[in-house]
Amino acid sequence: MLRPPWRRCWLWLKLAMRAPEFWRHEGLAARALAPLAAVWRWGGARRLAQAESYRPAVPVICVGNVVAGGAGKTPVVLALARQLIAAGRYPHVLTRGHGGTEIGPRAVDPIRHQAGRVGDEALLLVEAAPTWVARDRREGAVAAVANGADVLVMDDGFQSGALTLDLALLVADGTYGFGNGRVIPAGPCREPPATALARADALVIVGPDRAGLTRLAEAHRLPVLSARLVPTAEAPDLTGRTVVAFAGIGLPEKFFTTLRDLGADLCLTRAFPDHHPYRRAEIEALLAEAGAQAALAVTTTKDRVRLPVDLRDRVIALPVALAWDDPAALTPLFDRIGVTA
Repeated sequence: MLRPPWRRCWLWLKLAMRAPEFWRHEGLAARALAPLAAVWRWGGARRLAQAESYRPAVPVICVGNVVAGGAGKTPVVLALARQLIAAGRYPHVLTRGHGGTEIGPRAVDPIRHQAGRVGDEALLLVEAAPTWVARDRREGAVAAVANGADVLVMDDGFQSGALTLDLALLVADGTYGFGNGRVIPAGPCREPPATALARADALVIVGPDRAGLTRLAEAHRLPVLSARLVPTAEAPDLTGRTVVAFAGIGLPEKFFTTLRDLGADLCLTRAFPDHHPYRRAEIEALLAEAGAQAALAVTTTKDRVRLPVDLRDRVIALPVALAWDDPAALTPLFDRIGVTA
């Protein structure tokens, strides 16, 4: 199905730019773009109202967000999938494969598939559970269930209406929150935060809540699941090391802050657009800078799978995982949909 011209235009812009600074705060630029934001808001509400949701034969857990990238959905999906597997379930993950060309439904093969085909997130998700790339989420759900899934974990799709959701978790970064709270292009939100919170079953806050998200959740009588991203046991020791850091994620500064918190000395940082398809010349320039500074070139695991294959061994990835502050807080949510985990 072709997307409306206004939406196709935004998707192109999203690949070409980073989130503008004014999305964080109220100001003249945000107010000037309010009429376009009203069009976006109308289009999103209309799409949801007209969606013919498909109910798969197994429960569907959706991990979505309000802002356009950077909330931490993928680590939450990975944590849920691993928790479900540990409880004896057979989860499959559904993703649209942002940044890839695959339409699907296609089972992701980490040996055969590259990020340019299935997207960077899919190559991370398949490390935890069978993962399907499908632009049509209904077709992806059918394929996953036919191949043994007894629960579906959907990475994104909260605003699509394609599937009937049994459990909808909204994810938000505790520092960024919902930015200025305005809808694209006046702000970072895909829909007004109030309407999203009204449809959600819980709010996952990643990192310290400096944006007042807990208060918003309480106003909507939503449970809050607090979590944080922590380096895994495989993470390199960067204490005192000079580092050239780069990232093409929703909020690159979060990654740079993590490196500083680990004791790294960042001599250069480069932020790229989310899902940026790295060119060889860009990486060679960063590696040359690292060599000149006697520094390590460091990026995220999500970025590393988008690098030219023969250059990956020269770049260090910092693996992180989601740690729940209270893992037991998930239990009543799982019990509600008949999933024991």
